[in-house]
Amino acid sequence: MVLPVAVDALGGDKAPDEILQGVLDAVAAGIPCAVVGPENLASLTSIDISALQLIPASEVIAMDEDPAGGVRRKKDSTLVRAAEAVRDGKASAMISAGNTGATMASALLRMGRVKGVNRPAIATPIPVPGHTPTVLLDAGANAEVQPDWLVQFGVMGSIYAARRFGINNPRVGLLSIGEEPGKGDTLRKEAYELLSVAPGINFIGNVEGRDIMTPDVDVVVTDGFTGNVVLKTLEGSLKTVVKALFAAFGSSPDLKVHADALLPSLLPLYESLDPDTYGGAILLGVDGVCIISHGSSSSRAMLNGIKVAREMVDSGMVEAIRSAIGLISTPSEALGDGH
Repeated sequence: MVLPVAVDALGGDKAPDEILQGVLDAVAAGIPCAVVGPENLASLTSIDISALQLIPASEVIAMDEDPAGGVRRKKDSTLVRAAEAVRDGKASAMISAGNTGATMASALLRMGRVKGVNRPAIATPIPVPGHTPTVLLDAGANAEVQPDWLVQFGVMGSIYAARRFGINNPRVGLLSIGEEPGKGDTLRKEAYELLSVAPGINFIGNVEGRDIMTPDVDVVVTDGFTGNVVLKTLEGSLKTVVKALFAAFGSSPDLKVHADALLPSLLPLYESLDPDTYGGAILLGVDGVCIISHGSSSSRAMLNGIKVAREMVDSGMVEAIRSAIGLISTPSEALGDGH
């Protein structure tokens, strides 16, 4: 029996309609799903969801709510129940477009960490036009990290890149302010030394911010503070460029004629840069598959996120991470809790 993907029906700015439509599209594509929401969920939407399996949950952790506090207080929330469904073997994976911090906390507290993983990390695909995306991690789970955690991020990111994008022996780069080994702060210098000798990682050295959207690296590891700044900067830059491009196309009738001719060739590029194409980020290091979708996710984004969740379950990604982490020994692991 194929277990369903547990979908937070009330997470995100466009819930529940866009979320539920994405679920219906996924079911139509042959992916079993279960929606997590209140018993009266059908009355909250104009979409017919009578054929969908429901996992009851009476509470919602709001987008602006304290993540840890929300998970502790709202034990019957959609996020907590989704994570418990994975833990209890009632679902194969979970996905939410809701509160990112609460999604992480629910997955970590209910599903637990893979043994040996010091801290889970958010891995986000960064588009590279004409090439497979670059996997960036950590994209926001850990504002402060230790050097050996970055080694684990490299291991987990490599496994994810290989199973998600079919990259053979992914090249791992350490994000720094220069390519030379001695560049960067103490964290970067110590991490460089550990990554250089770590088994199971194709480490290519330091990379800079300009390298992330190029075919020169497959996985980029950094702390969650820096990674989140990079992610938001790239998102804002891409939106600005696309908006300016379309504004230029429509600035005069003469240009519009040429724009109409160019549009079919530009659409694949736009598709590759659209976050909805990738369905969201993944939380690596927890004992299960957890997809974190963008807060403004459309039904298309939710469909793609559910597809990724199913693919990662089928690929045995969590089991591969468990095996790989067991092969590396880190100082923090020896201390027991990462401190």
